[in-house]
Amino acid sequence: MKSGTGRGICLPHICSVWNAVDSGRCLQTYSLHSEAVRAARWSPCGRRILSGGFDFALHLTDLETGTQLFTGKSDFRVTALKFHPKDHSIFLCGGFSSEMKAWDIRTGKVVRRYKATIQQTLDILFLGEGCEFLSSTDASTRDSADRTIIAWDFRTSARISNQIYHERYTCPSLALHPKEPVFLAQSNGNYVALFSAVWPYRMSRRRRYAGHKVEGYSVGCECSPGGELLVTGSADGRVLIYTFRTASRACTLQGHAEACLGTTFHPVLPSVLATSSWGGEVKIWH
Repeated sequence: MKSGTGRGICLPHICSVWNAVDSGRCLQTYSLHSEAVRAARWSPCGRRILSGGFDFALHLTDLETGTQLFTGKSDFRVTALKFHPKDHSIFLCGGFSSEMKAWDIRTGKVVRRYKATIQQTLDILFLGEGCEFLSSTDASTRDSADRTIIAWDFRTSARISNQIYHERYTCPSLALHPKEPVFLAQSNGNYVALFSAVWPYRMSRRRRYAGHKVEGYSVGCECSPGGELLVTGSADGRVLIYTFRTASRACTLQGHAEACLGTTFHPVLPSVLATSSWGGEVKIWH
């Protein structure tokens, strides 16, 4: 794989939209936050961006007009956002708090709350039709390993399971396989773990994806749209691509001079990959 011509440096308090296929140019920037933007999500329709940051603010922005379709104020610094897979007017918000909240864009109000004995939510992942979701947290001490990954009932706010991942590492990111009923958790043990996405969410002891470094960074991982590959960043700047079924390494890219945090496949063009680094650099790979 070769890196494309498009590279960019993002300021921490803005959201930028890039041309990932042709020119590699930055198409538009949106300066909505007064402090660092820690989470940003495309809406399911692909025409809006939901962003949250360390300024406690939440914004849903129309990309074509720049209009604010929703603005909210959290009572904690935001680190994780996720749209509901079926009801796109609902999103989950987590951050530096013991509580996650479900917001309704139509009313601008919080409709559900999910509370656990934690200090921070690291990532959120809906399962299946959205009746259940997972949260990864900062709990990793010997007596709190049962809260590292928690499964929740979305409608009732009840905890379904908190006995999922028992190793003493936090999991900064979660990813769902697009074809099989499994999910993946990036572990600070320097590997990606594989779990069943149905109760009781058992971890595979035979298959794990290792060889990269996490080392406390919020390193992301993701499956390709067809599910054949798994990509992850690394604290040493590399980008590693694994064959999903065998967990063998298919390719290693010398991506960035600083830690590679973000890795994502193009949703339509499987040969296009975007990566981002701790220093704010974005690269497109073909």
